[in-house]
Amino acid sequence: MEARPHFAVKLLPSLADFAFLMPIVFLFGRMDGVKTLLSDCDTGWHIRTGEWIIANGWVPTRDMFSFSKPGAPWYAWEWLSDVLFAKLNALAGLQAVVMFTILLLSITFAGLFLLVRRKSNPIVAIAVTMLAAAASSIHWLARPHLFTLFFLVLFYAALEQVREGRSRVWGVPVLAALPAITVLWTNLHGGFFVGALMIMAYGGGELLAGLFSASSEGPRPALLRARPYFLSALACVAASLINPYTYHLHVHMAQYLRDPWNSQHIMEFLSPSFHHPTAIFFEVMLVMAVVASVWNVSRGNFTESLLMLVWAHGGLLAARNIPIFMIAAAPPVAACIQQWLLRLPESSVASWLRSSADRFNRVAEETGQTDSLARLHLVSALGLALVAAVIFAPHPPKKFRAEFDPKSYPAAALATLRSDPSARVFTHDEWGDYLIYSLSKTHKVFVDGRSDFYGDDFEEKYVDVLNVKYGWQKTLAKFGVDTILMPPSAPLTGALKESSNWRVVYDDGVSLVFRSQSKTVGTQVSVATGGGEGRDRKVTKTEASDHAITETKPKT
Repeated sequence: MEARPHFAVKLLPSLADFAFLMPIVFLFGRMDGVKTLLSDCDTGWHIRTGEWIIANGWVPTRDMFSFSKPGAPWYAWEWLSDVLFAKLNALAGLQAVVMFTILLLSITFAGLFLLVRRKSNPIVAIAVTMLAAAASSIHWLARPHLFTLFFLVLFYAALEQVREGRSRVWGVPVLAALPAITVLWTNLHGGFFVGALMIMAYGGGELLAGLFSASSEGPRPALLRARPYFLSALACVAASLINPYTYHLHVHMAQYLRDPWNSQHIMEFLSPSFHHPTAIFFEVMLVMAVVASVWNVSRGNFTESLLMLVWAHGGLLAARNIPIFMIAAAPPVAACIQQWLLRLPESSVASWLRSSADRFNRVAEETGQTDSLARLHLVSALGLALVAAVIFAPHPPKKFRAEFDPKSYPAAALATLRSDPSARVFTHDEWGDYLIYSLSKTHKVFVDGRSDFYGDDFEEKYVDVLNVKYGWQKTLAKFGVDTILMPPSAPLTGALKESSNWRVVYDDGVSLVFRSQSKTVGTQVSVATGGGEGRDRKVTKTEASDHAITETKPKT
């Protein structure tokens, strides 16, 4: 008789289900859905790179996409992600790529919730996880960097397990397994060093705890506790050499990350704007992280403070590090809140506050008991299946269309570009990515989002052309550019219209195609319906960038 209610409970959603579905709710409720995930066309060249690797059976060492630097050395950092994206695209198009991205985000934040849940009651855990997801959404793109967020949560959970005394899983030492996982991480995304830094923070925390301990045991026991972590971190670094480029990948990455040009021009590397709609979530976590750090240090716990200090600094330096900080800060912040709530009923504060905290703690305890019952997680599966059904529908709603937005990318201009297979097309880097995705079989590009490949000198000249600075015409002539694809609002567009050397051959209001005078003899101008309108629209920026990190617009 009692089996029925237990089985019924298994069918009900748990808070883990809510955490799993949280990215989906954010994407399609607060953000622009699939358009957000595909708002950066780097996804396109990752797919084409993966196709090249599958066709050739090896990773590229030379560029095959540009006419400006043909055959120059190039490192496909995330080659394994590229292959995965290419196979997904071959299986079911961009819909499959998008669905995989959503699944990866959902698993990551469900895992984060379970990790935070070990530090606090379920209500605090789901609230802190929601805060982390909200701030992290600034960088939700269908790109390989999402693997780093997933592996970060995995490493975090493993290290917490080791610190709690459970050093083996299925008989395998956890700290010995992490280097093996690093091999996979390294070949999926260049953020693999985050894992080694996490492990070192745990070792550093043990050392600091021993140095500042009031006991008379001395530093030796602390060193013995820290040694396994440092050895594991060292093994992770060694394991990261198992990639097609060996140590050359590390040298290239170090040069790229130290390059000051990135922090001045590439939007992902810029310090975050606190006017951004999601900045408030980052600010809240920063404040709570400071409080949690002080609280942990006062208790002799230094690991959490090291983690939060390192990644808070990283998040303030570059917006792309904000998701890493939010994940790193979530468990210690939740633990601090939990301890504060437990102590509040006995504190010398207003009676209404003590009683409110006491009631909340009782509700949280009851919720925890209910939530701990085993579930089948059907709600998570059904939610994901529903999203997949709409995305794969013949005519999905706007937010569910797996395409590069034709209002942001020059989709309608492709036919004009295809009419001249020999064209050497100049466009800005984001549209260069789009051309790689759309026309790589027939056309090479001048520039695209692989800023590490093109280098500072080249990028400076490219920016000068976009901004119509002195010598821009010589730069175009040097590379034999005879076709230019630009949005209406670009400074270069106005200069080309005034030049007698260029002629508009296509204009649809989203993009214009210019051809050199020598190529336009007898050519008719193609103007799509509505072309020439909305010239004040801000379609692109005139700075070279690795593309703007996804922007979320507040509802009105």
